[in-house]
Amino acid sequence: MHEYNLVVTESDANARLDIFILNFSQAQELGFSRTFIQRLINDGYVFVNDKAVFKSNYKIKLDEEVLIKFPEEKARTIESENIKLNVVYEDKDLAVINKPIGLVTHPAPGNYEHTLVNALLYRFKELSNINPGRPGIVHRLDKDTSGILVIAKNNVAHLALAEQFADHSIKRRYIAVVCGKVEFDEDVIEVPIGRHPENRKSMAVGFGKNSKYAKTIYRTLKRSDKYSLLELEPFTGRTHQLRVHLAFLGHPIVGDTKYGKNDNFKRLLLHARSLGFIHPGTRKFVEFTSPVPKEFMELVGPIDKPKAGARTKLKNP
Repeated sequence: MHEYNLVVTESDANARLDIFILNFSQAQELGFSRTFIQRLINDGYVFVNDKAVFKSNYKIKLDEEVLIKFPEEKARTIESENIKLNVVYEDKDLAVINKPIGLVTHPAPGNYEHTLVNALLYRFKELSNINPGRPGIVHRLDKDTSGILVIAKNNVAHLALAEQFADHSIKRRYIAVVCGKVEFDEDVIEVPIGRHPENRKSMAVGFGKNSKYAKTIYRTLKRSDKYSLLELEPFTGRTHQLRVHLAFLGHPIVGDTKYGKNDNFKRLLLHARSLGFIHPGTRKFVEFTSPVPKEFMELVGPIDKPKAGARTKLKNP
């Protein structure tokens, strides 16, 4: 098991444990993301003075010894596969993919083949390896969600993008068709989300100790007799956040068999329409868009259809 032994100096005293380790990672160019560090802490692999600490916000003290251990993982080779990808943009630091429905983002137990990662390994020569089991993956889209996804080609780009996701500075907009006529033109859904108390594979709105703050802004773009077309902007990134929040609102996404009605629609009508962020290399704001799939317009009528591509705004980070 690989380990790092650190001693808290005066300049680091009173810092959060996860920030302390993140600063060390950046100084040594180890490529650890804050999410990865927090997972190590939560899983009991970080010790302070030989005692496991499970809180990422633990305030470290002068001269304390911090031991970071890494769990042994069984090596598993992820095979490359010639799966067609719609690459919207590519440079030496990143690539932007227009993900189709039905494609799982990364391998997981019971599903190590036919994923986006398998396709990325075939398509690109280099990918970030901060998480060896998910090379290149900075964020994910559900299997049944289509749209824009950014891929990191190196660890520096990966860290820069991951920090923007953690800071909620990434500009994400989704399009969804939901059941029923939504009353308001614009509103905020701000209720916590956690694991369903009975079905652990699902999420639910709740106010228990394990629930986490979640916020979604929505705008109603169009209404028909039975459906509403919404633009969604998630401020947080909880699992299934948009699907859970809209079901809580009483307007589940069309085609959502997990949280919505059994409408037997052929797909989940949720699409990641745009993604904007500070480019890790140029330090300029870039935004990528994807056309709304035709299935959405079949229910609510025609809407604006931006072409897949990128536009750059000369903004300072």
